[in-house]
Amino acid sequence: MRDFVAALRGLTVRGRSFLAAGAACAVSAIILGEQDLLRIGLLVASLPVLAAAVVCRTRYRLSCTRRLEPRRVTAGDRVSVRIQLENVSRSPSSVLLVEDTTGSGLGGGARFVLDRIEPGGSRDLSYALRASVRGRYQIGPMAIRLGDPFGLCELSRSFRSIDELIVAPAVERLPPARPGASASVSAELRRATGLVGEDETTTRPYRSGDDLRKVHWKTTARSGELMVRREEHPQIGAAAILLDTRMRAWPDSGPSSAFEWAVSAVGGIGLHLVRGGYRVRLLTDRGQVTTAAGATVSGLLDELATLAPVDAESLHPALAALRRPGGDRGGLLVAVLGHTEPAQLTTLAAARSHRAPAIAVLVDVTSWHPHPAATADLATARTALTRAGWAVLVARQGMSLASVWPRVTALAGQRGFAGARPADDRGGGGPASATRAAGQPPRRAAR
Repeated sequence: MRDFVAALRGLTVRGRSFLAAGAACAVSAIILGEQDLLRIGLLVASLPVLAAAVVCRTRYRLSCTRRLEPRRVTAGDRVSVRIQLENVSRSPSSVLLVEDTTGSGLGGGARFVLDRIEPGGSRDLSYALRASVRGRYQIGPMAIRLGDPFGLCELSRSFRSIDELIVAPAVERLPPARPGASASVSAELRRATGLVGEDETTTRPYRSGDDLRKVHWKTTARSGELMVRREEHPQIGAAAILLDTRMRAWPDSGPSSAFEWAVSAVGGIGLHLVRGGYRVRLLTDRGQVTTAAGATVSGLLDELATLAPVDAESLHPALAALRRPGGDRGGLLVAVLGHTEPAQLTTLAAARSHRAPAIAVLVDVTSWHPHPAATADLATARTALTRAGWAVLVARQGMSLASVWPRVTALAGQRGFAGARPADDRGGGGPASATRAAGQPPRRAAR
């Protein structure tokens, strides 16, 4: 009975028109006393009712298989969706309207009209989606509309299967620190963080049982004692990337906003460091979000796919996670910041460990969206972080991070050895060096 009531609710405009016309004829026949008109009215009104009864008793058994190729993409890529519908019942199906739903950032889905599917037969469907905005999207459920041959009634039934598509932010591939360098991370950063990029060979005195093939003859001849090679395997350096996700730091929103640029920058820096042998921790206003190292880099991109600004007042949760025991405080620190108020600068500047390299990417949000207070605060933040020993990069709309990354990492590595320097230090630790790292020409000194 419930199925029949649901089928009556699924009457199309044609079916409702037939029902209304039949009822009108029946009422007119009763008033006029016309028996033939009454029969015609009852016949017309019964057609949509019979159609609803037939549709609700339809017991098609259809199986649906959906396949996404690939299941994880970056923003701007295309996704191929392949669907197979199989009729596993003993009766053929009627004409089917198939609709597969997707998220709004993928275009809204696709519709197909299928002819009858014979018993045991199948139909293959495919369509393409363009993943324009990062995020996690649900593909499905698929809905099938069943109808009668006359188009008087339609009944919608849905499958339960749902597939998930992860759209990671589009990232830039960052170049090596120097032209022609084979390592993906600057040598200065690797030495400053204690990271050994390649197997380093040292020697030790020969011991009974050592393999004679490991004898280092040059060292033996120089020292006069039999020496063998001792191989040290690469170490894994520690790095932390802090992303300011406070809503007040990002005045605009949308796919082309400053926050989206910052998320893409974090993804590019994270992949760059992981390829260079670092264990990377992502810190936000929720504290530590995830850790990426070696083959687990997909977890970092998955977290960035759903990252959004939050209503937070300060960066204390992220800084607390950085100072937590076991948090690798002495490693490389990269902070990607939006509009940073002067009140946040003291604790942020102190987050840099002594003699450890630190890079601050200050996103100039005014180049995306006018913000009167942000211009003065940007200059204050650049000066304060530079005095604290940070290598500062000011990023503006349209800037390519890959074009300036080698210089800013080289500067950060130098500061990692020298520690914090005053702004007027001639060793390159002042604001002038930070400006050069951002790709701007140096200022000439006054005579």
